[in-house]
Amino acid sequence: MSGAPSEIALQIIWNRLIAVVEEQAQTLVRTAFSTSAREAGDISAGVFDPEGRMLAQAVTGTPGHVNSMARSVGHFLQAFPPASLREGDILITNDPWKGTGHLFDLTVVTPVFLAGRLVALFASTTHVVDIGGLGASAEGRQIYHEGLYIPLMHLARQGELNEDLLALVRANVREPVQVLGDIHALIACNRKGAERLVAMMREFGLTDLSQPAEAIIARSRRAMGEAIARLPQGSWSASMTIDGFEAPVTLAARLTIAGDRVLVDYAGTSGLSRYAINCPLCYTEAYTCFAIKAAIAPWIPNNTGTLDAVVVTAPENSIVNAPHPAAVFARSVIGHMLPDLIYGCLDQALPETVPAEGTSSLWNLTLLAGHGLTGSGGSATRAFTVTTFHSGGAGARPRQDGLSATPFPSGVRNVPVEITEAITPLVIWRKELRCGSGGPGRQRGGLGQRMVVGRRDGEAFALQARFERVRFPARGRAGGWPGAAGRLSLASGAPVAAKGLQVIPAGDRLVVEMPGGGGYGDPLDRDPALVARDLRYGLIEEAEAREVYGVILGPDGEPDGPATDRQRAALRTARASAADPG
Repeated sequence: MSGAPSEIALQIIWNRLIAVVEEQAQTLVRTAFSTSAREAGDISAGVFDPEGRMLAQAVTGTPGHVNSMARSVGHFLQAFPPASLREGDILITNDPWKGTGHLFDLTVVTPVFLAGRLVALFASTTHVVDIGGLGASAEGRQIYHEGLYIPLMHLARQGELNEDLLALVRANVREPVQVLGDIHALIACNRKGAERLVAMMREFGLTDLSQPAEAIIARSRRAMGEAIARLPQGSWSASMTIDGFEAPVTLAARLTIAGDRVLVDYAGTSGLSRYAINCPLCYTEAYTCFAIKAAIAPWIPNNTGTLDAVVVTAPENSIVNAPHPAAVFARSVIGHMLPDLIYGCLDQALPETVPAEGTSSLWNLTLLAGHGLTGSGGSATRAFTVTTFHSGGAGARPRQDGLSATPFPSGVRNVPVEITEAITPLVIWRKELRCGSGGPGRQRGGLGQRMVVGRRDGEAFALQARFERVRFPARGRAGGWPGAAGRLSLASGAPVAAKGLQVIPAGDRLVVEMPGGGGYGDPLDRDPALVARDLRYGLIEEAEAREVYGVILGPDGEPDGPATDRQRAALRTARASAADPG
């Protein structure tokens, strides 16, 4: 192709790039060994130009991985300038500050050459099941406790794998087959992306991607800027308190819409935790950018152009800007809460636009057994480690109920219970929606889940807990009520702590009750027919229908209009008096 590509050609090239990165991501999912990648889709994949600018990302993946990976390629190119790269080279790291936030995420970058010239780079990330150290634990005090730290380095040089590195990984992780399998899956997915990209470039007669890259980034930046410029200009602040580990954590933000940019400052947020719930700035930026884009311009492609429209600052040594060597394994505990905080600001600027708070932070069950983990004795050989992804309810939206058992903002999929039971001695005895957990409102919050987990052989096992919304549930918005708080216990009745290593004794079971999302709007404004439907489907109890929503049902199970009107009037009066006792 001579000269600049035509408008039609440019659109075709863009669509092909999207197809390429999606095939890249699907290759990773289909060849990965760990459930986090092949079942939950806890990955990212994308293509970058030789300057390290992300041009396109796969739809499959999480915002935390995608948006932090978008910055990480720049770190690779600083360490390994383009002129030093050779065909067959592959780079790798799990540096939390130059990758995607914690050691459990491996990021692999593969340069792509055409006619001996570097034309692009493919990057991909996946969350591995184990990286050594304390394991998937929020109890680390420094990064050195958390496992094998791989600096930016070569995974392969000119087609020859770094077997020394692979041997170190194999010797330091509890599940070497799964972890090494995932590394090879990362290599394979980047290779597939490279093959498809080179074929596309040859088809269109492209010798490089410079012109399409400039057009993609400039148009995305301009479109994002125009969407921001149409918003009310000014600054708004919000804060929230979450459970934390050793003490509650305050998250605070000031959001400023200024021209074609959004500025977010996290001044006022709590300082570092002693434990591994600290969040590197790259992960803070990732979920901040996602929250803003999802609210104001979800239709614009996500790439360097759109990401550059959001500027994030945070005090160093705060829990959202943790420096090395802070422990950061459970950084998602903080990062996943940030969209709720951002929406607390945006709700003031854009009423009736953003959802109520949700469970937000994932309720993943990291379950394990092995010598020394479950008390005295135990087998040194019958060991296992598995992470099964699950979520509570999402917050209600201004015009729709919240989604139940749905992970927002991470977007990862729940892991089917059959997979967990097939690869471990665990049994999921119950998995059901948790009745009444959705926050009441004109639009009801999404419901959490209730799960009961045990071992088929009756032996003890352990849970690496890192859960939020146990002390401070998701708040409603615009008069909506909070969702139910989360709760963990043994089937025998004893409580289980929400963070740290928890042992489920032999013969007992773990009961997990996940939080619900907050409601939106006054519950007394909810359509009585929807309340009756929720009761019929077992989503709420009859007492909640009557005492919270003010809906009285007739003998046929449908709302009794006059009785409902009287009940709602009485409840409005009682609530108004309680709110203003003077």
